[in-house]
Amino acid sequence: MTIHALAISLTPVPRPRSTLVSLSDTPWYHVVSRCVRRAFLCGEDHLSGRNFDHRRGWIESRIRELAAIFAIDVAAYAVMSNHYHVVVRVGARRADGWSTDEVLVRWTRLFTGPLLVRRYLDEESRAGMDGAEIAKVEEIACIYRARLYDLSWFMRMLNECIARQANAEDEVTGRFWEGRFKSQALLDEQALLAAMAYVDLNPVRAGLAETPEAGGYTSIHARLAPQMNAAVERAAIDAKATAAKVSPGDTAINDSRERLAEEGELAGLPRAPLMPFDATARLDAAIPFGFDDYLELVDSLGRCVHPRKRGYIPEGTPKLLDRLGIDAEGFIAYATHFLKAFGSAVGTPAHLVEFAAVRQVKFLHGMKAARQAFERKAA
Repeated sequence: MTIHALAISLTPVPRPRSTLVSLSDTPWYHVVSRCVRRAFLCGEDHLSGRNFDHRRGWIESRIRELAAIFAIDVAAYAVMSNHYHVVVRVGARRADGWSTDEVLVRWTRLFTGPLLVRRYLDEESRAGMDGAEIAKVEEIACIYRARLYDLSWFMRMLNECIARQANAEDEVTGRFWEGRFKSQALLDEQALLAAMAYVDLNPVRAGLAETPEAGGYTSIHARLAPQMNAAVERAAIDAKATAAKVSPGDTAINDSRERLAEEGELAGLPRAPLMPFDATARLDAAIPFGFDDYLELVDSLGRCVHPRKRGYIPEGTPKLLDRLGIDAEGFIAYATHFLKAFGSAVGTPAHLVEFAAVRQVKFLHGMKAARQAFERKAA
């Protein structure tokens, strides 16, 4: 084999999203999407002097709006100047329980829907439809139902809506986001805790905030500062202001029968609350920790990952790390590079081994990190 051929054979090949997001493995995922060329298209561009922080509000608002439509719950998020993170739980069983009418109503909040669907949703028109037409509508609803718990569709709608608003504001066309979002399967409670803390501490880790709740545009800020809802409302109003600039011809999405709704209509969507915390694990769609315990961990960890305040957690180990059997020093060591330390999945060594067996792969990036971050060292 030549050197050139060897280089080609060792080049990582992007895997289909369907193989990376498998609900049979876990409903929990950490996803990241970046602006093209990592440009500061949602923050302050130091070269041009322009500030686009208001777009971070657009993203924060749209995440919550889409969560109210999709069967996808949001546990944590952080919107930075050139990328954003979201930790989600995909609720396929919840979507399976929706009626045909509810599926169609949810989907048509985003899209105009084909004529047959619009007729079905109108009570007078539905009365005149025959059996074949009703059967076709039910067939369409099956497609929409699958999309409403599809993480790729959730991200597609989020990114397309923001790109459309930003391009309208800048009076340009072209790509705003990188082509593929990154996703990590969160295989257990340890992985979920690490992902949420990593996401909520983004502004602190970047030196943009002294404390987690002061960061802004994060889920921890939203949970601790209800007044941020006013900022979300302002973002919705700003979105309506840009809607008039968007040409209807720009909104088609690979379907001649329907198109994405105008931004003015989308800006009026209701917003879903963030997932609740429930340490008792009685709620299916809840974060399996106590909120006070999580705050204790994030607050302690924030003092360790701040670039000007490096150190270890003082005054003992937070309760959550104790309960989950996580080594505090190892957990802190990986708190600043969580995304790079793991590959397509995050979890304890045992769960990574199981995951590799299911995927029929011999190696998973992150095994060393899992041993160091999630296994308590012997005294």
